[in-house]
Amino acid sequence: MTVTDAGTARPRALAAVLLFRRGAVYLPGPGTVSDPAGEAGAALLEADLAQRGHLVAPALRAAFAALDARALGALGRALLHDIDQALGADRPHEPLFSGFPETVPADPYRYYVDRVLTVLFQQPAQPCVLCGTEGSVVPVSPCAHLVCGTCFDGADFTACPVCQRRIDPADPFLKPKRPRRLFGRPDAPRRMRLLSLGGDLITRQADAVQELDTLLARTGALPPQDADDLTSLLAARSRADLDTLPAAVPGRETKARLMAWLLEDPDELTRTLPYAAGLVDTATDVLRVLSLRSGGDAGLVSVPRFAAVPRPLRRALLTLLDALDPAQAAQDMRRHRRAWIHAAERLHPFEYADRHPRAALAFAALRGTRLGDDALSAVLRAAAADAEGIDTTGPAVTARSWSRHVEAALTAGDVTGALALLARRPGELVRRLDHLLRLAVGEETAGRAIVTALGGVTGRVAPAVLLSALGAIRVRTREQPVRVFFPKGASAKAHVADDERAALPASLVRDVVGVLSAELSRRADTGRRVDTAVIDAELDGVMAPFTERTASRAFVTLPRGSELAVPEGRILRLFLHWTESAGSGRTDLDLSVAMFDADWQQLGVCDYTSLRHARDAAVHSGDLQDAPPPLGASEFVDLDLERLAAAGVRHAVAVVYSYNNVPFGELAEAFAGVMVRDLPGGAGPVFEPRSVEQRFDLTGGERACVPLVVDLRARTMRWLDVTKGVTGSQHSVWRHSTALAAQGRSLTGLFASGARVSLGELARLRAAARASRVVLRREGAACEVYVRRDGEDVSAFAARIGSPDTDTDMEPDADSDRGAKRRTSGAGLAFLLRGDAELADGCEVFALYPQRLDASRVRLLSASDVVTAFAAR
Repeated sequence: MTVTDAGTARPRALAAVLLFRRGAVYLPGPGTVSDPAGEAGAALLEADLAQRGHLVAPALRAAFAALDARALGALGRALLHDIDQALGADRPHEPLFSGFPETVPADPYRYYVDRVLTVLFQQPAQPCVLCGTEGSVVPVSPCAHLVCGTCFDGADFTACPVCQRRIDPADPFLKPKRPRRLFGRPDAPRRMRLLSLGGDLITRQADAVQELDTLLARTGALPPQDADDLTSLLAARSRADLDTLPAAVPGRETKARLMAWLLEDPDELTRTLPYAAGLVDTATDVLRVLSLRSGGDAGLVSVPRFAAVPRPLRRALLTLLDALDPAQAAQDMRRHRRAWIHAAERLHPFEYADRHPRAALAFAALRGTRLGDDALSAVLRAAAADAEGIDTTGPAVTARSWSRHVEAALTAGDVTGALALLARRPGELVRRLDHLLRLAVGEETAGRAIVTALGGVTGRVAPAVLLSALGAIRVRTREQPVRVFFPKGASAKAHVADDERAALPASLVRDVVGVLSAELSRRADTGRRVDTAVIDAELDGVMAPFTERTASRAFVTLPRGSELAVPEGRILRLFLHWTESAGSGRTDLDLSVAMFDADWQQLGVCDYTSLRHARDAAVHSGDLQDAPPPLGASEFVDLDLERLAAAGVRHAVAVVYSYNNVPFGELAEAFAGVMVRDLPGGAGPVFEPRSVEQRFDLTGGERACVPLVVDLRARTMRWLDVTKGVTGSQHSVWRHSTALAAQGRSLTGLFASGARVSLGELARLRAAARASRVVLRREGAACEVYVRRDGEDVSAFAARIGSPDTDTDMEPDADSDRGAKRRTSGAGLAFLLRGDAELADGCEVFALYPQRLDASRVRLLSASDVVTAFAAR
């Protein structure tokens, strides 16, 4: 992912898309090799890739060696650039104290006092007010603060010691940095990834088509990085070849992006319009296209002022609307009434009423157009004669309101009436399931009616809606202190409110969960059969993706709410980098960590006010207060997990604030992440690419981000990826400590409660439906084997996977490492945390960390692909 000067995302090049999605490298076609790179050239590139946490497959290494040296040089530079950009290693990382963490002041208050005294009393051509040294005080450029070279070491500071803003790199105050210690073994990342030989450029095009088909098959909204990749994949495709595109696209926002691409070229409308017409089934599909082409988003969260619509496209969009049922179109339009009224100014539906009478009728119903004896009224009356649900007998065009009738029935407690209406829209019925169940408490007949109605519609509901309902309902047998909402919006906000709902009867919850689980089990039974499936038990901590529209563009696609173990004996190094844009002015982002005990009572912070916490258990690199290009600014925080735990810290919450309230999206670039370090203290580079475990972008209109929380007792890291609403300026952890505690407690409680379905649960369902033998790998290479028994259905088999009722004793070498490898080798289906298993060629595999999986031999799945496999059929 790259960022424009305006701070908005720019899609990756096709080679980078396939590199990160498939781990594949594509070489130029065969040609004359006058100067082969040989083993030396291949070895140099391989070493550079290893420093970035990437390994080279033997076939790819041989191909490198056979390339012309000049061609390999160009390929290698492009490859390293893409990887560095994804890791954040393409930017300089110079913290305020270049000797971080060793040279960070032990007493930040004294350092602050020295800065204040310097500002107030330091005079030019006078001895230093702090140490009395004569001739050591010089002004630095451009801030002109008088700085003593004796009190402030120019070899350690990378900015003005007084105002902590960047100064001219050629300023004499700045001296060459002292070399950092390089002893100890290098960091060994968990996320090492194998790069495979994808083939030539023709093969690359074929693989791009396959990746495009995968994205178009997604049932939910695409996360921002996948949406960017979709744009790149469409740009590499010709509109002349539409036969291989799918006949239906289940994801509404994905469909809109495809339609916007189809209708973008007016010269191709005669070719693309028939295919686009086959995709449209709601009026909102057209509104999404208008939003996209005007610079808005496909989710209609923020609808922009619509751009002018050329006449050919105007006629095309009205043609699409005219093919819809006018009453249904009018209902869809009412959901975004203001946007549609503005759209009418661009589409001129009444001007084309003779050609597109049904589209004109839908707009008239939306606006309540008055009827008279004019020609337009005659057209509308004629169109309404065949449109059930629209009335033109009165003084104005009116349409029935489905949502109004639903709300009235629910308000009146009319479960039967509400079910009759909601059955027309299965997704809405499942979304309102909790409300319906609360109305049915104490009414056995109503409860049975809900369960019956639910069983009749679940086959038509999107998998994300089913999974959300299953997670939310199965925990309703007990009262919850709070409710957490993730509302649709431009950012990942989490709203917390007191939960005043009474618990639901266990029998009713059991019946509803049974219907939802049975439908998921039925959908799991798709795809080719395999003999063996492998599942990592640690995937129970990885959540099934939800609200992906607001997910951060990240190096590792980790679903929100997921919890992973932190390796023993390591230091977490959080990092932040940003660069100001021309229009943002001075910006000051702050990387901070708030420390809480087991009851979420604050114990301290590590931020610009407290650079060291608990005797160096947490160390901050210093507060840079501006980030002019090209150097920008970087901040780091080292967390020694063992020492923090010994100091009584249970939860460490990472936060990024915009101190002076400049939105992240106004910056030229802003990203943050976490490294897992093996080397102690100041050993090794400040920023080590191969130790980067996660890197994510800071974008949008938010001023605060809460990416993760570390549980020191359990030694786990939970990925939250949420923003935090703030007001005013001069933000700090202390100011927001109470809100951070409430948010951290609520979110960790939500994801630990079972209210969200995990990838481990979905993996067990898929494995139980498709494999006759399932191997469950536990931490430490221990394996448990489960074999499908006679008469055992998918639900029963899936429930047994992970239980003590195993068939491991039937396997030879059950307790040896050799036996564990033998049991997992040759698997045709796998759901892994790390790709370190021997799998069969063509195996379908999800691996959070692909590691040594060769994409040329196996089919890599994303977490979203796992959910898509449960799509309605």
